[in-house]
Amino acid sequence: MKAIVYTKYGSSSVLQLKEIAKPTPKDNEVLIRVFATTVTAADCAFRSGAPFMARFYTGLLGPKNTILGSELAGEIESVGKDVKLFKQGDPVFGSSISFAAYAEYKCLSEDGVLAIKPTHLSYGDAAAVSDGALTALPFLRDQAKIQRGQKVLINGASGSVGTYAVQLAKYFGAEVTGVCSTANLEMVRALGSDKVIDYTKEDFTKTGQTYDIIFDTVGKSSFSRCKRSLKPSGVYLTTVPTPATLLQMLWTSKVGSKKVKFAATGLRPSIEKVKDLTFLKELIETGKLKPVIDKRYPLEQIAEAHSYVEKGHKKGNVVITL
Repeated sequence: MKAIVYTKYGSSSVLQLKEIAKPTPKDNEVLIRVFATTVTAADCAFRSGAPFMARFYTGLLGPKNTILGSELAGEIESVGKDVKLFKQGDPVFGSSISFAAYAEYKCLSEDGVLAIKPTHLSYGDAAAVSDGALTALPFLRDQAKIQRGQKVLINGASGSVGTYAVQLAKYFGAEVTGVCSTANLEMVRALGSDKVIDYTKEDFTKTGQTYDIIFDTVGKSSFSRCKRSLKPSGVYLTTVPTPATLLQMLWTSKVGSKKVKFAATGLRPSIEKVKDLTFLKELIETGKLKPVIDKRYPLEQIAEAHSYVEKGHKKGNVVITL
């Protein structure tokens, strides 16, 4: 089968299209014919080996898993003899903590992060759900305890996590302010944002407005900078766990009413992620949530897709089709 392989850290040029052996499912696994995957900022970090702390997960001297790609959507081609939840021909979507979605076939345990694909959603769009939405949901619902009527600001509202965060915050009944660049203002407004701020023209920390939740989905801000923009019991969320952020998270858990919170959403138990996939599927099928796709690339152009994502200006998700 075709797969994108990398054996050393570096630029997108380290990604090579190769023919490798097709995997065989174990008794408790399903074999998925992958129709779509994604390129995320995390994929680019793992490929480059920077920041260095990422290597504690991927391998200090070189990649332990030589095939990247976490999100996928496809069709089950065969199942192991002990599999009960899925059958041959099922259309599925989900994610893999062991990567290897940049390939024509992928084996996953039946109790892994996998669910039946939303009706009428393309495989490419379905693959994109497993990225930003599975991050935005636990941050807003579990970490911030979002409530109806709260004021929520989403920094990076046009990105993969941000586009879902805007829609989910609206679903939970919040008043949403989205922060993005000039080119993406209308898109963010169309997703349901009540107000939009163009960060190239205005600093949201200097408007005098205060929020119950500030969700920095791109790690471009800080608690120190946003503290005055939080209400007395406000919560600052960030997807980028810098050393300073982790110290502030520990400090604010003991002192003061304003809190800093981070969650390693990718490391949550599979059973929790599957519940969230099912919940997100219901929102999609009832028209309350939709993926935003910026660009689509064939597998053979994945290096170009990585280069594009690394520029940091993608809108929503970048999808790879097989």
